[in-house]
Amino acid sequence: MRLSGIVVLMIVFLMSLAAALAVAEQNKGAEQMELEGGTRGPVPFPHRQHQDNLEDCNACHALFPQEAGAIGKLHAEGTLKRQQVMKEQCIACHRENKREGKDSGPTLCSQCHQRK
Repeated sequence: MRLSGIVVLMIVFLMSLAAALAVAEQNKGAEQMELEGGTRGPVPFPHRQHQDNLEDCNACHALFPQEAGAIGKLHAEGTLKRQQVMKEQCIACHRENKREGKDSGPTLCSQCHQRK
C-alpha cells in the first residue's frame, strides 16, 4: 500500500474515532440529578462523578435503562421494588469501597435524602 493510501486510512480512522467519542460524550446524561426519594425526601445524585469513578454504565444500568424517569417507571410497573436500586446498587457499592479502603459514598439513608 502506498504512503498516500495509509495517510487516507489514518485520517478516516481518526475522524471515525472523533465522531464516536463525540457521541459517547453526548450520551452521558445529566451531570447532576435529583432522584425521587419517597417520604424521606429527594436524593441529589452526582451522576457524572459516578460515571467518572465507575467507567462502566452497566454497573448501575444493568438494573434499569439509561433514560430519564426509568426508575420511577419501573416502580410504577412493579418491575422494580422500592429501595431496590438503593440497597442493591448504591449502598452495596459504597460499603464495598469503604471495606476496601477506597473513597466511598454515603451508607446511611440520612446522608443522601434531604427533607424539604
